[in-house]
Amino acid sequence: MKDIDVIAVLQDPVRRRLYEYVAAQAREVGRNEAAEAAGVARTLAAHHLDRLVEAGLLESGSRRLTGRSGPGAGRPAKVYTRARVERSVSLPARDYRTAAELLAEAAEEAGLDAGLCAAARRRGESLRGAAAPCGGLEEAMEVLAARGYEPHLEGAEDGEGAEEGEGGRERVVRMRNCPFNAVAERFPPLVCGMNLALLEGLLGADGPVRARMDARPAECCVVVEASKDNEH
Repeated sequence: MKDIDVIAVLQDPVRRRLYEYVAAQAREVGRNEAAEAAGVARTLAAHHLDRLVEAGLLESGSRRLTGRSGPGAGRPAKVYTRARVERSVSLPARDYRTAAELLAEAAEEAGLDAGLCAAARRRGESLRGAAAPCGGLEEAMEVLAARGYEPHLEGAEDGEGAEEGEGGRERVVRMRNCPFNAVAERFPPLVCGMNLALLEGLLGADGPVRARMDARPAECCVVVEASKDNEH
């Protein structure tokens, strides 16, 4: 299925709500949960979820949602997660990815890491404009979400405050999506360094929050936390 046909699958409003909900969870989602979140019947949700799997937008598996095993644990249920494959459409056809990879390759071979990071930091500052540095993690999450990073507060399900958790434990904003993932996979040190510098400029290096490297599989290599200089 061509990318344009895959994206067209999301034209149905129910299907799109289901996809967006599953994609936002960063974990396996069962049919009942997805149906409740989308406000539709389970049978209708199952139909649309399987259609999203056929299109390659979701991946499916099965597990016991009770968390138990052995006799009486119940039958495994079908669960869904967002597919890792990237889809894009450009009309007319464009190939910015190849250009980005060639530029990254040349920059890496020439040892231009420092110059790239300086340019990225300036771009971040330019994007922020006259606005003050982000005033806290919640504001930082809004900025990151607007740029497609899909931020989430680590441990936020505890219902604790945004800046501190239980016992004063520091909160960290992690990001489920890297906007530069395709190029970062081929040139991780170069592109991840560029990404960090961009976010330093965008969020404000001298403000109440700071960006730092803390790579995890399937997530952005940068995290955001309260600045040590602004803790209280």
